[in-house]
Amino acid sequence: MTWGTFGPVHIYSLFLSVGINVALYFILKRLPQKLQVLILGLLSFAGIGAIVFNLTAWGDPLEYLPLHLCSLNALVLPFAVFTRNKILNNLLLLWSLGAVLALVVNTAQTNFEILSSTFAEYYFSHTLEMGIPVLMFALKLVDKDLKCIWTTILITLICYTVIHFINLGINAYCLENNITSPDGVLTEVNYMYTLWPENPIMQIFWNIIPIPFIYNVFCIPIVFVYLCIVYAPEIVVWFKSLKNKA
Repeated sequence: MTWGTFGPVHIYSLFLSVGINVALYFILKRLPQKLQVLILGLLSFAGIGAIVFNLTAWGDPLEYLPLHLCSLNALVLPFAVFTRNKILNNLLLLWSLGAVLALVVNTAQTNFEILSSTFAEYYFSHTLEMGIPVLMFALKLVDKDLKCIWTTILITLICYTVIHFINLGINAYCLENNITSPDGVLTEVNYMYTLWPENPIMQIFWNIIPIPFIYNVFCIPIVFVYLCIVYAPEIVVWFKSLKNKA
């Protein structure tokens, strides 16, 4: 049985992802804080396990470097959990959205067999990358900070820009040296989708501005609106404080 896209199996799997994280919340909230951090920290290594799996399983490590947003999330997540660093945890409130989109917009994974190791590493790593950043705040292990909106946007833009030039460098190297994948196709990477769209949502942006790197400029206002929703309670408190000062 394959995963499919927006068929019954896919839809049930999305509900299961939410259910897993909700169950984790109710299990963990009864435990001491140190044990909560330990359990979430250990679970956060699932994403790193997925990175190692992809680097070793397909015979083409250049195409599976940890440079997509979900992989960056996976690399940062254990540090964010164990250190409870405010900037990192607030940053992952945005980056966890990438894991949500990876589960929902699964067009490249639609043929995964649901009982395969390939499906398991993808599905459970993204489920935890989606949920753990939220659980850190739900369990009050870290506080939301309105000021972190700006650091979150800045760090994300820096990563996007650096990875764009990494894409260009890898592709130039592969072209010059005729580096191919195991099936004989020239290796060409598109980490963080800076060079071309790979899902229906980004295709909309590309149709408006079909220019590599630039076309994702439309993500910036969307990200800002998303963060405003996430930090809505903090924004209300901030406005009330301004009103009281006035």
